[in-house]
Amino acid sequence: QVQLVESGGGLVQAGGSLRLSCAASGRTFNNIGWFRQAPGKEREFVSSISWTGEITNYAQSVKGRFTISRDDAKNTVYLQMNSLKPEDTAVYYCAARSGASLKYAYWGQGTQVTVSS
Repeated sequence: QVQLVESGGGLVQAGGSLRLSCAASGRTFNNIGWFRQAPGKEREFVSSISWTGEITNYAQSVKGRFTISRDDAKNTVYLQMNSLKPEDTAVYYCAARSGASLKYAYWGQGTQVTVSS
């Protein structure tokens, strides 16, 4: 059974940091991505990492502030978020792709990140 379990969300003041975790299990994935959805807005891409860790991508809005990484031994992907802004407030989801698919077919339940001004 495929499972993606996010953790690490919370309330932080602007300028602060949080680290989100996504623990993946159930099959081999070729890519793990982070997405977020703020109230009243469309879900948007934040960052992604290939399972080899060689390829990372970031949305322009988070470049230089967020860092994605992975821990092979724990089958976990992290999103280190620094210099947080109120506009980063959203529910953050991790998602996974497997095989040759370019579609994120597997999703976690989400974790709330709230940045106060």
